[in-house]
Amino acid sequence: MTIKDLNKAFEAHAVKLKSYLLRMTASVADAEDILQDTYLKAADHIASFNGASSLKTWLFSIATNLAKDNLRAQKRWPENVTDIARASALADHEFFEKATHISTTSPHGQFEAKEHIAFCFTCISKTLPLEQQLCIFLKDIYEFKLGEIAAIINSSEAMVKYYLNAGRTKMINVFDGRCALINKQGVCHQCSELNGVFNPKQNTQQELMKIDLVKQAGEGSKKHLFSLRTKILREIDPFRSKASELQLHHLEYNRQLMEKYSEKTQD
Repeated sequence: MTIKDLNKAFEAHAVKLKSYLLRMTASVADAEDILQDTYLKAADHIASFNGASSLKTWLFSIATNLAKDNLRAQKRWPENVTDIARASALADHEFFEKATHISTTSPHGQFEAKEHIAFCFTCISKTLPLEQQLCIFLKDIYEFKLGEIAAIINSSEAMVKYYLNAGRTKMINVFDGRCALINKQGVCHQCSELNGVFNPKQNTQQELMKIDLVKQAGEGSKKHLFSLRTKILREIDPFRSKASELQLHHLEYNRQLMEKYSEKTQD
């Protein structure tokens, strides 16, 4: 393989690599840094690529290993992360002041419930052990095959299946207990609540009913509703959507809050 081949492959996969890294790290800065380091490491080791996997799988493997170094020392987020973040944000004038500025001035500052569902998925995924989080993103969002995922995370297909089953089960249970969109007894009303803040003239329920996840809430199984969530993520580039700047602001807030929460709970 030549540098020209690498450049072509990297250009083809950079968008998905960057979104994958963002969803793993919850940090724009870390995603951008690791993406650049992925290219540099691939260029340095270009002679070692033997074609045993696709270039896409190889690049995701490099990116994943670099991200693991970043993530191993971090604590998992608590299951009630949405409650903690909501309570903190509601009391944070600076957060809402910047969010309002973004929503009124940026072409990527719209609030859309579908985007927030994707954002929420990212936050809830960080309640999982790292391997489970990686496998769910690689299989359910980026649609790698089991053997490819095993190569990326340096594990066996049997363990990938275990991580997928355990991770999906955990996330389904968290969503079932917290998301008011699919469980009317849930305690998380952020999608409708924030829609009311940023789109006060919009009929929130009408907007929500445009989303398959909401329309099928009373019909589909919990596994099917989980699949609808992953479908939403596959359709959204968190860096280029109409709501990207607003949601990235929200994600950075949650990430910083979870760092402080982790330090506090360790004391």
